[in-house]
Amino acid sequence: MKFELPVYREPDFTREPMASSPDAEFRPVETVGTAPEGYHGTTIFPEYVKVKGQWRLLKESRMDCAVVLRDDDELEVVEFRRLKAGDKVLVGREEDGSRGILVHVDGFRTSDTIREPFAFRTGRSRETSFSKDYDFLYELLRYERDHGYIVWVLGPAVVFDSDSRNGFVSLIEKGYVDAVLAGNAMATHDLEAAIYRTALGQDIYSQVPIAKGHYHHIDVINRARKYKSLRDFVEGENIDTGIVQACIRKDIPLVLAGSIRDDGPLPDVIADAYEAQDRMRDQTRKATTLICLATQLHTIASGNMTPSYIVHEGRVRPVFIFTVDISEFVVNKLQDRGSLSVISIVTNIQDFVVHLRNNV
Repeated sequence: MKFELPVYREPDFTREPMASSPDAEFRPVETVGTAPEGYHGTTIFPEYVKVKGQWRLLKESRMDCAVVLRDDDELEVVEFRRLKAGDKVLVGREEDGSRGILVHVDGFRTSDTIREPFAFRTGRSRETSFSKDYDFLYELLRYERDHGYIVWVLGPAVVFDSDSRNGFVSLIEKGYVDAVLAGNAMATHDLEAAIYRTALGQDIYSQVPIAKGHYHHIDVINRARKYKSLRDFVEGENIDTGIVQACIRKDIPLVLAGSIRDDGPLPDVIADAYEAQDRMRDQTRKATTLICLATQLHTIASGNMTPSYIVHEGRVRPVFIFTVDISEFVVNKLQDRGSLSVISIVTNIQDFVVHLRNNV
């Protein structure tokens, strides 16, 4: 089955209430970082705003932000912390088109699925069969390699096993990775595996703890901090295995967001939370597919800044979001956002990566 993008259906603006709707209202920011009362908060869905009689699609969106009308009449989705005095912010809570704001939730919906008022097994759990999801993902990745931008969000479990670590490197080599978002831990244990063949002191193949192995990750961080950057560290120590070196060698963006629990951290880990968010959003705003593996913290963060659509190569298309974890709570967390685009898979992360490597 060859993958084909779903066709986006634009709203019919000749119908009421859109046809007779007034232009949307904008009010100026009076206090820096604070939206005016009654501001409109963005969603994950395509949204249209009526400006000078024309319905305009928000081209780059993200959830829970404000919409600013620039002097050239361009609309920009802006985090509240970025609002400046005098910015003209969209106001209005009616989202049905009657007041110049339309949230379009049905753009990618099809009528293929029969929806019964009562049905069993509609959730995603360890009892779910994910075969069709894997098949869909294989075809999607082949399509996205040539036409899209694939962003991966990685927890450290990806590098705890030699097969999954090597498997992800293989995905990088084959062109299925355009950016990686992670934290200090993933990079640390990947580099630990390169130097000591351990992760958190366990052999990455046999899973057997190594004597004094609990020092290894701290030793790696301490050693790396003698260098100005991870690139300098990888080159200076002749590291030639693992995800970090593969990203550096292939010039793939590797955004490492720090947290309060980090050891060290490694060079290039971004300690400022909002700078890290900005750097992550630089990648998620380009994403056509987002795949989150075994990390609750970074999955929620990345998912919250990724809309369900993007204007890519001149067309409106969906952004496909996958969340993969052994925990049902974690994989269902993004679905609680109300996103139709999230596909959750409950599985061991090492098995998941190996399946991908073997099938794409």
